[in-house]
Amino acid sequence: MLDRPLLVFDFDGVIVDGMNEYWWSASAACAQLTGSQPPSSSEGVPAAFRALRPWIHHGWEMVLMAALLQDRDGLLQRLGVNAFVEAYSDHCSQALQARGWTAPQLQQALEQVRQDAVASHRGDWLARHQPFSGVPERLRSLADDGVDWAVLTTKGRRFTAELLDGFDLHPSLLFGHEDGTKPEVLLRLKSQRPLRGFVEDRRPTLETVLATPGLEAVPCFLADWGYLRPVDRDGLPQGIALLGLSRLASPLAEWP
Repeated sequence: MLDRPLLVFDFDGVIVDGMNEYWWSASAACAQLTGSQPPSSSEGVPAAFRALRPWIHHGWEMVLMAALLQDRDGLLQRLGVNAFVEAYSDHCSQALQARGWTAPQLQQALEQVRQDAVASHRGDWLARHQPFSGVPERLRSLADDGVDWAVLTTKGRRFTAELLDGFDLHPSLLFGHEDGTKPEVLLRLKSQRPLRGFVEDRRPTLETVLATPGLEAVPCFLADWGYLRPVDRDGLPQGIALLGLSRLASPLAEWP
């Protein structure tokens, strides 16, 4: 129903914790590009990769981080995580140039790894993801608040749909990176139906949304349980409210 308000959710870091899969797929894609052996799955996710995750926006960046972490004498190892993220975009550009790689090339490698995993070992691939506690239940109950919900992610639409199906979650709408940037998609949605809000764990993304003409009044919520940088909760601008899991579970009328 187009007259029903729509509440839009990011996926990674809001609905699902896929840290194990991010590292596994990124490492496998990196190994294909370099002809090296991927790290053993028994080694677990490196602490540095976890620390870098809040700065990662697109899948190709995960592949690049996997390459940098495996380069013992490379830029990331020399600088350390804290210094690297101070100029994250510049350092990513430098690392791409040094290897002669492109972002689309890395994105394609990542999606091929995921496609092969879904085709050959779907159960194992799904098991590397876990929904955040209480989130699936709340999504299923949103109809009781009179709203529909949608997913808007920079992940590939196909892989997101596989995961949602695995969690028995069925949004009214699903948008992946193929559908445009998040502000572009939100603008299209806003022209079609009322937007109740946008829930996201990347503060820069929310700030970009609010700075987009036509989206200034969209309620924005920063998911407190997601992949946040240390300073993301501090001094939130007007229009962005911090949303915790307990508040998520409450009726929409009680949201900030």
